[in-house]
Amino acid sequence: MTRIAVLQMTSGVDPEGNAAQIAQSMADAGKGGAEMLFAPEMALLLDRDRKRATATMDDPGYPAIVDRLRAAAKENAIWATFGLPVRLESGKLANRSLLIAPSGEIAGRYDKLHMFDVDLDTGESWRESNAYQAGDALSVTGDTPAGRLGLTICYDIRFPALFDALGRAGCDMIAIPAAFTVPTGSAHWHTLVTARAIEASAYVVAAAQVGEHEDGRKTYGHSLVIDPWGDVLLDMGDGEAGLGFAEIDLERIAKVRKQVPSLANRRPIPNLTTP
Repeated sequence: MTRIAVLQMTSGVDPEGNAAQIAQSMADAGKGGAEMLFAPEMALLLDRDRKRATATMDDPGYPAIVDRLRAAAKENAIWATFGLPVRLESGKLANRSLLIAPSGEIAGRYDKLHMFDVDLDTGESWRESNAYQAGDALSVTGDTPAGRLGLTICYDIRFPALFDALGRAGCDMIAIPAAFTVPTGSAHWHTLVTARAIEASAYVVAAAQVGEHEDGRKTYGHSLVIDPWGDVLLDMGDGEAGLGFAEIDLERIAKVRKQVPSLANRRPIPNLTTP
């Protein structure tokens, strides 16, 4: 069995404060017996004011914050994954997840593939692609204490082909750090996270943002850990931020894949023909 920790956050516009919470959670997770810590999308900086957020990212001290979190992972001998926005050479931003090994080295990196461009009936309108550049590659790490790990981010959850690819890549666990809106979260979050775990026959860890943030947005919470059969191992609810724990049984993956060998049984999908 492998013990993991999930950090549910209400990240704000100050990366120093957010980083301090992540670093403290690494220490608390290690004391709680966890070998890995999963933090949400945009854990280091959550700010929908793009002018202000860009100024924060352009500050010379911003990259050093990541270095301090790498040092914290090494100090606590823990694997840690968290999300952050970064400036690209193109001038656009990337919505990125990093995986830090207990050595302090960056063991995985993923830039969100699917941009959240939506208009909700509540009046909320989001155009992530106005400022962010979509990634162009999958990220599947080598062995971690929870096996082979695939990285995704938030809105990616609505695109099953991505999770099909990660399942075929042999992922034992898939991370879906998120900052889901309240309307979409209450309607679809649990269903989507569970479906992705079942389809990939893998554990899914979905660390989430929760509550009302400094930039005015509200997020759904309910950080989840789902096993390959679709059973809920952890649901952190929509209350306060905090740290949760779950036990991962890697033997469970093989048992589920033997019972329902959907990965092995998959065939190429024929082209659609119409009369």
